[in-house]
Amino acid sequence: MYILLMGPPGAGKGTQAANLVQKYGIPHISTGDMFRAAVKEGTELGKKAKACMDAGQLVPDEITIGIVKERLAKPDCAKGFILDGFPRTVEQADALDGILKALSIRLTRAVDISVPSDVLVERAVGRRICKKCGATYHIRFNPSKTEGVCDACGGETYQRADDSEATMKNRLSVYEAQTKPLISYYQEAGLYSKIDGSQEMSKVFADITACLEK
Repeated sequence: MYILLMGPPGAGKGTQAANLVQKYGIPHISTGDMFRAAVKEGTELGKKAKACMDAGQLVPDEITIGIVKERLAKPDCAKGFILDGFPRTVEQADALDGILKALSIRLTRAVDISVPSDVLVERAVGRRICKKCGATYHIRFNPSKTEGVCDACGGETYQRADDSEATMKNRLSVYEAQTKPLISYYQEAGLYSKIDGSQEMSKVFADITACLEK
């Protein structure tokens, strides 16, 4: 299974990717993970990416694409992967096509976990994270037993700065502008599947596996 996982911030890609890793025994590869691994390994591209990140700049396409190429060529990706956070533009999608062709890999599916913007904003604004252990709660859907206190370790829970309504709306508008052309790109390639991400998590997972195994 060579899976491309798409979806806006807060759609539940991380949860579904973890489920897919368990089911298919293939690695979940996110852009952030790739950058961190390249930096840690000290590859030439990793050093260039680190310089950009340290300067607070976006990592240019040519570096990002090079890091993706390095990662997908590793042995653990030979039988499959779940790619998350790349590509973000049509140019990156073209580059990914080239990388996969060079590796003799054909993408199984581009799975888009779609959730209405108002639902995503509610999810983000209500999210609370434990400062101590990182456990995640939601004031409406999954509250801690005592408000502001983590059930797991007793640490203080807080709202991240990027979980504010204004920040989330901005992130969603950026995602929407970037991703619309990608949807058309993968539809034309006959690889696109849209999944209703506002359902129960187990139903979302069942729908994803059904479309992958068609």
